[in-house]
Amino acid sequence: MNQPLAILRHFLHVRDDGRADVIPVTASFWEDVAGGVHPQLEHGRLLSAFTFSEPWSSWERHPAGEELVMLLSGRAEVLLEDGATIRSLSLETPGDYALVPAGAWHTARTAVATTMLFLTPGAGTEHRPA
Repeated sequence: MNQPLAILRHFLHVRDDGRADVIPVTASFWEDVAGGVHPQLEHGRLLSAFTFSEPWSSWERHPAGEELVMLLSGRAEVLLEDGATIRSLSLETPGDYALVPAGAWHTARTAVATTMLFLTPGAGTEHRPA
């Protein structure tokens, strides 16, 4: 690689064997993932980032392993569903992170421009409306 890449424009798929592949981010990336366009993401982990300024519209969970959720800028509240209880983790300083337990439903809330980094095990990921 001759030039640095930006995580907001190029995600990184870290394979189980330790090698990594750069994946350009398109407007339809997440739709494509849901539609099965990137089956390789069912293995290994996806390093991604995105910016948002309002609560997520859905909850998600990753049964294949823990997910790293790290604040790069802004501030956010990560909500974790633990049985009938919802636990809140406040990420307020760049570099703050949470490890979301495997299989735990989670979502995020913010009211300011916030950028977060994610290291996600893709196999079996599920979503439900917030």
